[in-house]
Amino acid sequence: MEKLQSMDQYNEVIQKENVILMFSADWCPDCRFIDPFLPELQAENDKFTFFYVDRDQFIDLCAELNVFGIPSFVGFSKGQETGRYVNKDRKTKEQIQEFIDGLSS
Repeated sequence: MEKLQSMDQYNEVIQKENVILMFSADWCPDCRFIDPFLPELQAENDKFTFFYVDRDQFIDLCAELNVFGIPSFVGFSKGQETGRYVNKDRKTKEQIQEFIDGLSS
């Protein structure tokens, strides 16, 4: 998963189709819980491009998007938000897949 490097990059990638931003942090135990199955989720949902957003590095973006819990996911397509799975709870692979399926419909 590519790591978001700058706000310029953010503004560029959300203009593409089927983008999912994953908000996370190295110190977050619930974020580390999902690490083992993230590559599988990416492979099974290859019509989406995933970007890792470090919550600590992009705290202003988190505030702008109302992402106050991690891990969280926000979908974009052509500059428009298409869905969000934002809360502070631990997430299972099935819950994340359900969110992604909702973006597809």
